[in-house]
Amino acid sequence: MEQAVEKEKVSLLSKINIRAILPFIGLIVVFIIFNILTGGKMISQIKLILSQVYMVMISSMGVFFIMTMGGLDFSQGSILGMSSIVICALSNVAPMPVALIGGILAGAAVGAFNGFFYVNRKVKSFIVTICTMFLLRGIIKYITADGPVNGLSMVKYNSDAVKLISTIVILAVGFIFFRFTRFGMDLKAIGAGEKAAKFSGVKTNRLKFLIYVLSGAITGYAAFINVIKSGSATYNSGNQLETQILIALVLGGMPISGGAKARFECIIIGSLLYFVLENGLAMMGMEIQTRQLIKGVIFLAFVALFADRKSLKVIK
Repeated sequence: MEQAVEKEKVSLLSKINIRAILPFIGLIVVFIIFNILTGGKMISQIKLILSQVYMVMISSMGVFFIMTMGGLDFSQGSILGMSSIVICALSNVAPMPVALIGGILAGAAVGAFNGFFYVNRKVKSFIVTICTMFLLRGIIKYITADGPVNGLSMVKYNSDAVKLISTIVILAVGFIFFRFTRFGMDLKAIGAGEKAAKFSGVKTNRLKFLIYVLSGAITGYAAFINVIKSGSATYNSGNQLETQILIALVLGGMPISGGAKARFECIIIGSLLYFVLENGLAMMGMEIQTRQLIKGVIFLAFVALFADRKSLKVIK
């Protein structure tokens, strides 16, 4: 009897380990395949891929925390667009640090708005954030109706060193808190079962609210990366960012239901995999519709693979 139990445990651990390393294997395999299909051009595009991935990778961290506790956020693109407008506007009348702080605070304010309705008004996370997405997108288009909001003074900060170092620092801080402090354990506990987490002493409502504020603030910083790259904020700033984040996290192995199986590495692997896939398909000359179809099929395959059907429940 004991031997059977031990064999079952070993088998379960093997499945978990295979599932954990599968996204990393997928990243390597996809990169090699596209490098072969494009005649070695993929290697020469590494710098381009990295320049695209910073903004999504930073924004993904906040959404990762939200998904870990079982929620969703579809407003990230609109938060980035609104924060980009604030940064550009402030950059014309104040130094860069003030503009940066303003963008972060703008993102945090929208996150607080989402968190209030999610926690205090008990509205499902995906409903609240979809409403916020449309609301902010309308405001953004109204503000930029006469043209982009100029932020050309910020372009001088556009360097690989600034983007790389800031991304590494933000991800490193997030990793340390998630892996080695109670913060990460409490998020996983809420994702696994909010009632049980509450009985174990986790202040679930306060933590859920703060996570939405934190996520908005992180995306506010990602808006800084967007502004120094483009030098302005337009009506489509951040458009489709929420879709890119969701696909990237799922490709990285993020379980839709959150909980204990959430791994921080999925932020990095998933973001890289998404842009390797996007650039590889584009380099092969495929039309946008075909690329969307292929990404949709791959997305569904990863959802089916990483969804925990035993604990899967309605998104909070």
